[in-house]
Amino acid sequence: MEKIFNNTETAFSLKSDTELDRAYFLFKLIASQPLVRIGTAVTNFALKAHLPVEGLIRATVFDHFCGGTTEEDCLPVVEKMFTKGVSSVLDYSVEAKEDESEFDKALEKTLKTIVFAKEKDAIPFAVFKPTGFGRFELYEKLGEGKILSAEEANEWSRVVERFETVCKSAHDNDVALLIDAEESWMQDAADNLVADMMRKYNRNKAIVFNTLQMYRWDRMDYLKKLHAQAEQDGFYIGMKIVRGAYMEKENKRAEEKGYLSPICISKQATDVNYDEAVAYMIKHIDKMAIFAGTHNEESSYKLIQLMTDNGIAKNDERMWFGQLYGMSDNISFNLANNGYNVAKYLPFGPVRDVMPYLIRRAEENTSVAGQTSRELNLIAAERKRRKLN
Repeated sequence: MEKIFNNTETAFSLKSDTELDRAYFLFKLIASQPLVRIGTAVTNFALKAHLPVEGLIRATVFDHFCGGTTEEDCLPVVEKMFTKGVSSVLDYSVEAKEDESEFDKALEKTLKTIVFAKEKDAIPFAVFKPTGFGRFELYEKLGEGKILSAEEANEWSRVVERFETVCKSAHDNDVALLIDAEESWMQDAADNLVADMMRKYNRNKAIVFNTLQMYRWDRMDYLKKLHAQAEQDGFYIGMKIVRGAYMEKENKRAEEKGYLSPICISKQATDVNYDEAVAYMIKHIDKMAIFAGTHNEESSYKLIQLMTDNGIAKNDERMWFGQLYGMSDNISFNLANNGYNVAKYLPFGPVRDVMPYLIRRAEENTSVAGQTSRELNLIAAERKRRKLN
């Protein structure tokens, strides 16, 4: 198979020399774990002390990993990427909120992105996080099978209502809706709720998508059980397949509480698990739709080969590749240049509210072996190519 991901001219075609230099500087910083720790602590302190640092954050890490502070603010980035065939998923990335007004605000934002997606070919999906619509502890308590108090039951009914409202809107507007996965100890309740939404709104095709984190060794079993339910109840499965983003937290909690970690024993086992899930879904593509969220070149090549072997067109609407904005442009733009469906997750929100997301991005790049060095090598290769030209 032709190795398309080394073409840095295509990968960075939208980046100016200045933007490329900034990206190189950022990934150099992220490559150092001590610097990430120090930078995180200093940034958190500065924001809590209300020091005037938002402008600096906006001009550096925010603008590299985020589309803007509002939906409208993101549109220039959305339109620019779409000139190269790369679509966008507007992701309201405000995290760690706990009150009802914030949950209602997240619902309003998601409904607005559905309208945006309906009106713009460049935005094929909407997205939200389960804890954007309700308290983490509520999902956790339900997942553990505990009885909710009367007040908590009322609170949960509002969470269900938010899910219902947004899934109905997605269905009525014919816009696919991605629902992110979070920590394992709250995920069971979210999975059950999303399955209910699939059962109701995926009657003719996949509109509602759940997320499988394949660094969890139990996710293949879950997928097969969900498939059996879908066969029995007559609904389609939409699934975003990712490796996962909470590994250190998951392992630490399992150790502290003395239970078997839900995380695969090795990186290799995770890779095998990921590729197995994709292969299983391709085998049953007549009743499924895949959003392959991966920064892994090998998994992307394997999916390309699976599509070819199974006669699936590059632009089949049931098949999407996805990466995060600011990362793996060599995968995103080269796939799009070769005719595949590609969407970048484009986070947005007020600078200080999006900081937890940005900190996770930095920590993830630091902890994933090879991620940052690959980004640096590709950027360096493109800088060299431009100088020679």
